[in-house]
Amino acid sequence: MPSDSPGNRAVGYRAHEKRHGLRARGSLAGRISLVTTLVALLTATIVGLVVISQIRAQATEQARSSLERAADTVAGAIERTGSLQRGQVTLAGLRAGGVQIDRVYPGGKLPDIMGPADLAALNAGGDLSAERQTPSGLVFLEARTLSDGSILILIESDDVTSVATTQSLTTLGLALASGVAFAVLAGMVLARRLARPLQVAAGAANRMAQGERDVVLAPQGPQEVAEVAESLNDLNDALGVSEARQREFLLSVSHELRTPLTSIHGYAEALADGVVGPDDVKPTAAIMVREAQRLDRLVSDLLDLARMGAREVRIDAVDVDVATILGEAAAVWSGLCAAEGVRFSSELPTGPLAARTDAVRIRQIIDNLMANALRMTPSGRGIELLGRVSETTVVLEVSDGGPGLTEDDLAVAFEPAELYSRYRGVRVVGSGVGLALVGRLAERLGGGAQAGLAADGGAKFTITLARYLESAPDPLPRQTP
Repeated sequence: MPSDSPGNRAVGYRAHEKRHGLRARGSLAGRISLVTTLVALLTATIVGLVVISQIRAQATEQARSSLERAADTVAGAIERTGSLQRGQVTLAGLRAGGVQIDRVYPGGKLPDIMGPADLAALNAGGDLSAERQTPSGLVFLEARTLSDGSILILIESDDVTSVATTQSLTTLGLALASGVAFAVLAGMVLARRLARPLQVAAGAANRMAQGERDVVLAPQGPQEVAEVAESLNDLNDALGVSEARQREFLLSVSHELRTPLTSIHGYAEALADGVVGPDDVKPTAAIMVREAQRLDRLVSDLLDLARMGAREVRIDAVDVDVATILGEAAAVWSGLCAAEGVRFSSELPTGPLAARTDAVRIRQIIDNLMANALRMTPSGRGIELLGRVSETTVVLEVSDGGPGLTEDDLAVAFEPAELYSRYRGVRVVGSGVGLALVGRLAERLGGGAQAGLAADGGAKFTITLARYLESAPDPLPRQTP
């Protein structure tokens, strides 16, 4: 198998991957799962930090409000009944234990957590709501001045807040853990759904690299992923068309090469066998020379076309006289057309017309266009060569008296072997090398090529070139295998 075959290219790429460790990259599914997991954990952490402080603040506020209501309730019960015991019973009905209740009469000793400022405020008839730090922890304090001058004091430890906070945090933790687990599971499912079509597309691309051309993918997944499958389907179709054109091109080139080779081979055998008499040796040799020259031109065109595709053809821009180039070409092809019984006419500029371009390539364009026109034009009809020079462009136009082209033909006239594949066996056709080379050369000379219809029904080819090619693009360096 040739070294540049699809199979070897795929094997070479896999070897390249192995050498450079490209296969060690993580999978898309793994990365999506990791990202969703990290995002879920980060979100849970931020929510937890924000909510924990709110839960604790709310629990503290609820504990203080509850103790404040309890203090008001007990104080009211004592004022109505004068019984501390009744107040304690009422408090037991309102809240669970954990609240210390004291009643300090005038002259009595206040708890250690209260100071003279607290006593002064209470003696002035006010209420006291405060938080105090004790060796055993934070406590909430509520004090009320009763009508008999005694002070009702309720003290509750912060433990009740801790219990409520713990319960809330446990519920929050379960909710966040459930959310994280759901996010991780959703990420894994999403990763699989995204990665699956891409894996199928990668497998299809590998099969295409191995030379399969019946690969058809059903678009799946999101729009962007489905577009990958559609693009691969388009690529598969384009490869099929391209390879079909290559086959047709090879067929046309093979036919064109075989014709002069067959002629040379036949005459050479005749000379070797002594069939050709002494008087016919010189004419026979002349025919063999012409066929060899024809073969040499075809091979040269093939090489130029291949190099044009790789941009390996150097364009030598020098100062030339366009009128001289066109006049010399017209003189040569006028005689060649007359030998075939084809009328030749030209309309060319006169006088010296300076330009900076590649004269050899311009002549190559004219010769290929004229050779194509002469091949397509039957005896008795005409070929016309026109040349126009403006301040910035050189326009060449060749019209033939052949069968012409359809609208579809015009779009592919400069594609290798495209017209050959369409009209092989229908009418006289060339190999498709000449027109393809013309199109490539026109681009390299700063212009372009266009196909159209002549006034008398034949084909017309218009080539536009830059008159002053200041800097021709350098050919790309040849890549070593």
